[in-house]
Parts: sequence; structure tokens; C-alpha cells
Amino acid sequence: MRFLKQRARCINKSQGHGQFIMNTLNLFTISEIKISYFPKFKASERPLISNSQSCFEIFRNNWDNGDLQYRESFAILLLSRSNKVIGINWISQGGLSGTVADPKMIFQAALKANAASIILAHNHPSGNINPSQNDIDLTKKLVNAGQFLDLPVLDNLIITDSAYFSHADEGLI
Repeated sequence: MRFLKQRARCINKSQGHGQFIMNTLNLFTISEIKISYFPKFKASERPLISNSQSCFEIFRNNWDNGDLQYRESFAILLLSRSNKVIGINWISQGGLSGTVADPKMIFQAALKANAASIILAHNHPSGNINPSQNDIDLTKKLVNAGQFLDLPVLDNLIITDSAYFSHADEGLI
């Protein structure tokens, strides 16, 4: 508070009284952040994730067929406490050999949606379902971040047009 009074005296001496009032008001004018959620269907109608196959089917049915073999993309499924799908969030689109999976963007979406857990997915346009070392490292990093936030990462799927790889099924989560 002392700083504000000193700052106000300096501004008052160097600027007119009206400008001083405007600068003081600007110190207390901030933007409001509002989060809202408008579901398109009832909670009882949400798809249930019971295994990696059901997860793959949901991702595959929502993936843009034109992009699946064209460029790498990263998405997350947002799940309720009963493993019902709240929604899907597209995190990024990249090029032939990679895309950005920013942890801040991933967990921001999950927290805003009030998700209880998430499932990660990205495609390999090459058709190779085997994870790269970067895929494995990123999965570990996001699992650790999820543990810290009490927002579990249940799986990370690598998707192609006809097959998938599940980190959880292979014991990598």
C-alpha cells in the first residue's frame, strides 16, 4: 500500500489530476474469468470407457479422416468419475512427424471441464503404432503431472487408420 501512495504522489506531480485518477482506477480494473459448461446430452447418455478398445473407437470415430494419415494431431478424452466421456479436446495439429503436446494446455482443458481423469491420444500418419522414445517420455511426464494434480492420466493411445497402441495395456503407465 505504501508503494501505491508513493506512486500516486509521483504520478500526481508529473501528470494532471484527471490522469492521476485514471491511472489509479486502472490499478483496480481487472478482467473477469468465467468458466461455463453447456453439455449437449444428459450424463446418463455419455459413452462409457471400459477398455482401450472402446477408447480407440471413440477417438477413431471423432478423428478427421483427412488428417489421420496426413499430419500428426494430439487430443484428450475428458472423463467423469464413472469413466463416462465428458468430451474430447483437440490440443494440437502438427506435421508429418510430430505435434506439440503442451502439458499446460492439456491440464487446462481437463481442469476447466472438471474432469476426474483423462486419456491422451495422438496419431502416427506413417501407420506405425509403436511409440517413440519421445512418446514414452511425454507419457511419463504427463502421468506425473496428473498425479500431482490428482487428475490421473489413464492411458495414451497411438492411433492409425486401422490399429492402435495402448501405453496402459503394454504396462507403460
